[in-house]
Amino acid sequence: MEPIETQAALVVRAQGVVKRYGAKVALDGLDVEIGHGVTGLLGANGAGKTTLISLMLGLRRRDEGAMSVLGHDPQTAGIDVRERIGYGPEHHNLPPEVQAQDLVRHLTELHGIPPRAAIQRASDALWQVGLGEERLRPVGTMSTGQRQRVKLASAIAHDPALVLLDEPTGDLDTATGREILGLLQKLNKEEKVTLLVATHDAAVAAISSRVVKLRDGKIESDAANPA
Repeated sequence: MEPIETQAALVVRAQGVVKRYGAKVALDGLDVEIGHGVTGLLGANGAGKTTLISLMLGLRRRDEGAMSVLGHDPQTAGIDVRERIGYGPEHHNLPPEVQAQDLVRHLTELHGIPPRAAIQRASDALWQVGLGEERLRPVGTMSTGQRQRVKLASAIAHDPALVLLDEPTGDLDTATGREILGLLQKLNKEEKVTLLVATHDAAVAAISSRVVKLRDGKIESDAANPA
């Protein structure tokens, strides 16, 4: 299935998107357009951030509206979308006994990268996120901040067109959280990685070219960042 949008066009477009969980409306007529760069998706817990990401990945079905991600409708072409996306989930569910490089290599192979190339990409990605010298350590021996970097390396190793991160500074102290945000900014500026960062951490605005604020499943504000 060929993309219907060009590389320079919008990365994500949602029009009138509604998602319900029983009687609860998680997304209520959502309209949003996301381009290249770093987009901060801000909102409190329950605002709809994780639900929106799950719809972008094609892991859940919307009840109403239309959505395009990288030129595809994720509801009907989820595999095509997920092949081109890197994803860092909120929760730390990494196998503790596996070395960081082996984990990143394995996840990279799942995106269709040949084994030998996956080994090199895993190593390169771990160096990019500041874990080059720690790459042979079991994940379970790492700090929370280091595990967050492992998730980021896993998300970028297959060279995705879009990286979705859910609460990348969650459970981190302020200093470590700022280090992670600085790393994301560096990846965007130096490696041209397009990022959507879903978080309740308002500090994400400092690295974002656009800030979208969600509240109760609706867009509260959506504007280019003047910073």
